[in-house]
Amino acid sequence: MNASISDDQLIQKILNGEKHLFEVFVRKFNQQLYRISMSIVNDEQEAEDIMQIAYLNAYQNLSGFNNQSSFSTWLTRILINESILHKKQKMNLKIKVIESKYKHIDTKTPLGNLMNKELKIILEKAVAALPEKYRIVFVMREVHGMSTNETMEALDIGESNVKIRLIRAKAMLRTELSSYWQPGQLYEFNLVRCDVIVKHVMTQINLISSSVQG
Repeated sequence: MNASISDDQLIQKILNGEKHLFEVFVRKFNQQLYRISMSIVNDEQEAEDIMQIAYLNAYQNLSGFNNQSSFSTWLTRILINESILHKKQKMNLKIKVIESKYKHIDTKTPLGNLMNKELKIILEKAVAALPEKYRIVFVMREVHGMSTNETMEALDIGESNVKIRLIRAKAMLRTELSSYWQPGQLYEFNLVRCDVIVKHVMTQINLISSSVQG
């Protein structure tokens, strides 16, 4: 696949029958959707299940994409809606507290020199403990590097709200954690997990196409 092909061109090819090309979107957006869904549901398996639902919803409604926003923003909105719906349906979901065995870790040690799995768990749980409306903005802006405009469109809130929520999120994080946290180290989505999602989504797409043709 030509790397220069635009999302709009890819959509047209898929709508014209080249359904296998939807895999390009799945691989392209897996990391982004995983991080955002994790910021809402805080459960790896649930996040992956939600991602698959979001992809299939996007595929089935691809003809309704109207270019009023980027495909990335449109897909992110679907993912966010599915994540929030899932969380509402599971009201007993609670954020776990940091285990006492991690208390001895010196948080003043530079994170760049540690790459320590236990410290990474502490960081993720510190972020997970943020209230949802602040946590999701923090993950979208600081973890995944989405722009203010992309965050505004995806969450349907104003620019000032994005900035205020991000400031509040950072303020809520403990100083020792926010000082050593680095982008890209939270909610990693490796190639093996990416392949699993691609396989599941493309299998469902093939079943959908077969049922339509049948």
